[in-house]
Amino acid sequence: MRTLPGFRRWLAAACALAAGLAAVSTTRGAGVAPPVPAQILKTLRPGHPRLMLDAKAIQSLRALLASDPFARRIYDQVKSQATKELKTKPSEYAIRDGRRLLSVSRRVLTRVRLLALVHLVEGSKPHVTRAWAELEAAAGFKDWNPKHFLDTAEMTHALAIGYDWLHDQWSPSQRELLRKAIVQKGLSQARRVYVPKHRGWARSANNWNQVCNGGIGMGALAVADVEPALAGEILHHAVRSLPRAMGHYAPDGAGTEGVTYWNYGTRYNLVFLSALRSALGTDFGLAKTPGFAESGDYQLYLSGATGYSFNFGDCGHTQMSTPQHFWMGRRYGQPRYSWFRHRMLAQDIRRARVTDLLWYDPSGRDFDVTALPLDKRFRGAETASMRSSWKDANALVLAIQAGHNERHGHRHIELGSFILEALGVRWAIDLGSERQTYMGHKHKFSRWDFYRTRAEGQNTLVMNPSKGPDQQVPSAAPITQFESTPERATAVVDLSQAYAAHARQVRRTFTMVDRRHVTVCDEVRATKPVDLWWFLHTRAAVKLDGDGRGATLSQDGKQLRIQIAEPAGVRLQVMDAKPLPTSPDPPIQARNDGSRKLAIHLPSVAELKLTVRLLPQW
Repeated sequence: MRTLPGFRRWLAAACALAAGLAAVSTTRGAGVAPPVPAQILKTLRPGHPRLMLDAKAIQSLRALLASDPFARRIYDQVKSQATKELKTKPSEYAIRDGRRLLSVSRRVLTRVRLLALVHLVEGSKPHVTRAWAELEAAAGFKDWNPKHFLDTAEMTHALAIGYDWLHDQWSPSQRELLRKAIVQKGLSQARRVYVPKHRGWARSANNWNQVCNGGIGMGALAVADVEPALAGEILHHAVRSLPRAMGHYAPDGAGTEGVTYWNYGTRYNLVFLSALRSALGTDFGLAKTPGFAESGDYQLYLSGATGYSFNFGDCGHTQMSTPQHFWMGRRYGQPRYSWFRHRMLAQDIRRARVTDLLWYDPSGRDFDVTALPLDKRFRGAETASMRSSWKDANALVLAIQAGHNERHGHRHIELGSFILEALGVRWAIDLGSERQTYMGHKHKFSRWDFYRTRAEGQNTLVMNPSKGPDQQVPSAAPITQFESTPERATAVVDLSQAYAAHARQVRRTFTMVDRRHVTVCDEVRATKPVDLWWFLHTRAAVKLDGDGRGATLSQDGKQLRIQIAEPAGVRLQVMDAKPLPTSPDPPIQARNDGSRKLAIHLPSVAELKLTVRLLPQW
């Protein structure tokens, strides 16, 4: 039997993706063989503080603040935040959404870290007094909500910092109060997850693994000298569990849950690695996990010329860069990472955090960003971006989401979707996360019942719409071709698996032409005629041409033209950003006021090549 050339290409691409995933999977849970619990603390540094800093590091920080004006600006902002906390009341136990104590845990951590750092730098007693009020209140909570273990992990982190950084300020009875809380409400709860065998978050490969292992690991390091048996056991399990999540960074450093969840997971990953090195002198090789050294590029490339995230999945629409970029810049000798963080703080110092000072790296201050490649594909995660410039605030920037539809996690049904910026405006948008998908304990709707999580709520195709998921779940979409030259960039995404119920081959090709405009070309070969929709979401005002073959988008005094290049007889229409009549429509879901979508509808098509041009009006 003869095999169609298109099918052979799809099969080769699928095999390549499977091979890549298999290579990535070998790093998950492998990597690190931690010492047995009785030996893991043999290099424990005596005394306190030892979490991310010590007495020598404090002296170095004071010298830095005296010699580096930019570092001093960061500290002044941190101190300003800490001083505001002097007038606040201690946190109270509250699970306002019926499930999470997390906002309280984060508030305690933020307050304690701010207040403690100012004391370490200046010896301020009022900051110690206020820190104790916060710590005493949290230690007295009935529990730290282990049913939602992120809450427990972050609270353990908070009390570990307070116990360790301010250790010499506490009386023996105060230390004992904090130690008991860390052990009983943090470490002992984690042990139930680790022993007799890893389960739940300890076996997972997402941000929960990093946050829970990282927060609990901080607690173990803080009390390791007075609780060596329990601390050694906890650290052994944490170091053994963490590679399961870190393996997802291979081979190119991308996060599989999107850019803001990359922030959350790597934040705790690096807090823990930093504390392991400061307390034990080693991170047991975790920092050498394949792909981790490259992951500083992920937020850098998955943000636009405006600095805002390409917010696929559950990610927030926020300006990118994190303190982790300072850590990675210094640890891996990559000044571009530090440049990314330095640039953001120079624009808005209010974003400064305590860890910006602990991990501060000036090496990127004068980095020549024009040396960076304009385009990048992240294999494994199968996402990519292209741009016309790194320095032009009006640059043309395109982000592409391929990869995987998953039953769980923070991905949406969004294979083939894209986000487009030009002229300082985001033209093709992602509508963002749907809050109700976090509130499943209060309703009975499926994750895929909500518009923002479905393909019809993205900038991609829908075939034969119905109430079920509008792409296959699970499914994979590899980037089968990625080319970058000074004049143009091309990415080909094979969507055949995502639409396998309706078509034998679906391919979407993105091309940035002359670094001036973008074409999106969809090729469909269906098993029988399908009802096909093409969508692009925007906040711009839209004016259709008289023949429907084009439209002008207007926003902030700028314009972008959309033109159907082929086939003939196809028209654009403007629709509200809401479900199709055949789709579920939960009354509790977000309403996308201020947004709309351009659509192309082909009610019966079997063979199609649809090409659309996106033309910024320079």
